Amino acid sequence: MRAVGLAAGLSHNAPYKHFASRNALLAAVAAASFEDLAEAADAIRTSSRPPAEKMSQAIRLIIDYSRQRPARYRLLFNNPDTAAGGGELNAKALATFEQFRSIVQECQEAGVLPDTPSQALASLIFASAQGLLAMEGNGQMHPDKGLSNVETSMELLLNLLHPGKYPRT
Repeated sequence: MRAVGLAAGLSHNAPYKHFASRNALLAAVAAASFEDLAEAADAIRTSSRPPAEKMSQAIRLIIDYSRQRPARYRLLFNNPDTAAGGGELNAKALATFEQFRSIVQECQEAGVLPDTPSQALASLIFASAQGLLAMEGNGQMHPDKGLSNVETSMELLLNLLHPGKYPRT
């Protein structure tokens, strides 16, 4: 907050004056961030790319976001207060997930992902990416354990779901 205040020419406490609590401020940041992710995912979903490429690009979006904005990523996906936020925050999070689920469904309709409930499959794929990103962030991604990096591991997962259909993430 000090850096934000300094950059804006304000005190580091100024943003807090507009929110009921620190959690309310973080919830507003999270809601705006989910909206940004949903817009980026929508651009992938509505592109003319083949479905498998859209899936790879959606996963790439998650990976890049976690690496370029690690604190924001943790706020969105690893913070119990964010998960319990409800209201607008929950709606923004669900809208973001819906973009991802729609890409999964499009892949299923094109025959490049198995025919299973799209919501469950999207959750499984997304959770796998999150787990791998957490392992990477914690320094637990080791080639000697068979996990050289997030991209290769996610490519393996997608190809296990439908062999040979996915480009590199």
